[in-house]
Amino acid sequence: MRILIVEDEVHLAEALVQILKKNNYTADAVYDGEEGLDNALSGIYDLVILDIMLPKMDGISILKKMRKERISTPVILLTAKGDVSDKVIGLDSGADDYLAKPFATEELLARIRALSRRKGEVINENILEFGDIELNTSSLKLTNSIKDVKLTLKEYELLELLIMRKNVVTPKELIIEKLWGFDSQAEYNNVEVYVSFLRKKLQYLESKVYISTIRGVGYMLEVKD
Repeated sequence: MRILIVEDEVHLAEALVQILKKNNYTADAVYDGEEGLDNALSGIYDLVILDIMLPKMDGISILKKMRKERISTPVILLTAKGDVSDKVIGLDSGADDYLAKPFATEELLARIRALSRRKGEVINENILEFGDIELNTSSLKLTNSIKDVKLTLKEYELLELLIMRKNVVTPKELIIEKLWGFDSQAEYNNVEVYVSFLRKKLQYLESKVYISTIRGVGYMLEVKD
């Protein structure tokens, strides 16, 4: 899961990035509203943590613009403690949840897991399932009824993306944006390398799940009959 943090308190934003990375999320931080809007409209993020009070453009305006552009990415608003009007306006503008500052790390992580469950992506708090495989989002362990194997972080991120997009083809361009980010120098061969790694681990598990190549487009996760 790739998460965007839009927060002008740089120390808080950087701390959130580190916390999320320790919990196996991919996280990017920006520090003003205009850059936050540009990133949010890209569609590459699975969740946005959005402060209301921001320079250049406030969080509510960003949220309204996202929803106007039909960007349905879940949004957690960060509000001032006890400011009920901001919470009401935020929820009415399309926010999915809110947190009042200061907040506990455990509560933020719980809110993220709750939004994932609401989207139907998570079977329980830390398991993704497809075909005969289960992917543990905490331990990065891939298992089936026969064996288990540990994934690297990039392998995990790729498989997580393919599972979440299980009914559609995932283009190579989207994989690069999700796993490496906009400004990365990663190329198609980087994607091909990690697809190859994942295929070998699925073969090791003797799984019925396989990654099919849609020539000229990207990849799709499927199950053998």
